[in-house]
Amino acid sequence: MKAGLSQHTQLKQELKINPRLYQAMDLLYMPLLDLHAHLQQELLNNPFLEQVDADEEDEEESGETAEAAESTAEEQEKEGKDEIDWEEILLDGFDAGGRREEHEEKEYYEPVTVDTRDLSDHLKDQIALHDLNERQTFLADEFIGNINEDGYLACTIEEIVRGVNDEVSRAAEAAGLPEDRELPLYTHEEAEAMLAIIQSLDPPGVGARDLRECLMLQLKEAGLEQSVPFRLVRDCFDELINHRWSEISKRFGISPVDVQRAADEIAKLDPKPGLRYSSANDNYIIPDLIVEKIDGKYHIFLNDANLPRLKLSRAYQEIARDKKKFEGENKEFISNKLNSANWMIQAIEQRRQTMLKVMNYIVDRQRDFFEKGVQYLKPLTLREVAEVINMHESTVSRVTNEKFVQTPRGVLPLKFFFSSGLSTTGGEDVSARGIKDQIQKLVENEDPKHPLTDQAIVNILKEGGVQIARRTVAKYRDQLGVLSARMRKRV
Repeated sequence: MKAGLSQHTQLKQELKINPRLYQAMDLLYMPLLDLHAHLQQELLNNPFLEQVDADEEDEEESGETAEAAESTAEEQEKEGKDEIDWEEILLDGFDAGGRREEHEEKEYYEPVTVDTRDLSDHLKDQIALHDLNERQTFLADEFIGNINEDGYLACTIEEIVRGVNDEVSRAAEAAGLPEDRELPLYTHEEAEAMLAIIQSLDPPGVGARDLRECLMLQLKEAGLEQSVPFRLVRDCFDELINHRWSEISKRFGISPVDVQRAADEIAKLDPKPGLRYSSANDNYIIPDLIVEKIDGKYHIFLNDANLPRLKLSRAYQEIARDKKKFEGENKEFISNKLNSANWMIQAIEQRRQTMLKVMNYIVDRQRDFFEKGVQYLKPLTLREVAEVINMHESTVSRVTNEKFVQTPRGVLPLKFFFSSGLSTTGGEDVSARGIKDQIQKLVENEDPKHPLTDQAIVNILKEGGVQIARRTVAKYRDQLGVLSARMRKRV
């Protein structure tokens, strides 16, 4: 094989996406708070953009209707005719963001997340109150560092001992200490004693190595070490979690009713005690859209009154009109910034119109849900919406992802309205989410001494006209977190 350099020609097709198309897709994807931050950054970066002030907004809105900001499901067909021309660049100040209804101008206070302390901080605060020496404190920190968000110790005692001893050895080596002066290694007994201290901290159950130990720690903290619930958890945990009441009854010489009563007390304990200190509870949901019923009609509003409204800066427009400025680097800078500003303004308006179109169709399709409840939710797919509003399926996916809508039936993710369907004997389709709701209600209202089996649920749904397989009922029941009939049975 001869080595060397050679040249050859080749024809091939490549799909290259304009960077602005990526930006447009990102704008569709952004939730409200992310979009707010993005627009603020654009205002800083592009001198051709400025924010519409309150006086200008009032003057503009005094002589205009709210047709651009408010939309009803019946107006969807009309909106499609007003599609924005993305290729048209307007130098004379295209002011986007649409008009707003009077009720959208209410003073808005953005919720602020307060800096909270997590489980690790909470445990360290308590350890600091104990009279521990430096050696013990180092070991305690190692334990706390290995407690997960649920409050469980995520490794074995052996791994804890090995980890701290490795640190001790490295520290001695770095300090150049002779062997006779090295710090003594930690023992298994020291680690066991420290774990007992950790497990005595708040919240009760913290530092447990499994669910059984977690429940026992909580019962012990409550002074119930001699109780039936404690004995059940300690001596027959497998039978307990499998609801084998008869076996436990015979083993302990107590009635099945007493076993059930003890199990009910155990069920009140917290299986994940660490989660109460989780920062996940600090998340806020701000709806991107609002659906209101006014005079018998559903109206859709964009909840974007707090977003910066952008317009082209008049000062920089004058510079742009001065042809003498368009020379060398100035020409390239002005041209790029001006085009970018125009494009951003139009892209924001396109995002607004796209969201309204999608929500319009959802409200029109799911009108029975808004009127009667979740059982009347109809099957709906992204493709169906995309075909109706004449957009790509991926665009609809981005519009609905991580977006929320405030409705008369609560604040819901847009993804809530999308669900597969099942056929009915009447030839209509029903949403899988609606079927799950029916299953949930059937279980809630069943006789606890004679819970409904999956086949019994199939038969009840069939009487209501819903064709469904038993395995599908079992799958939906699992997704709802509902136990099997045998596990739900009461004595």
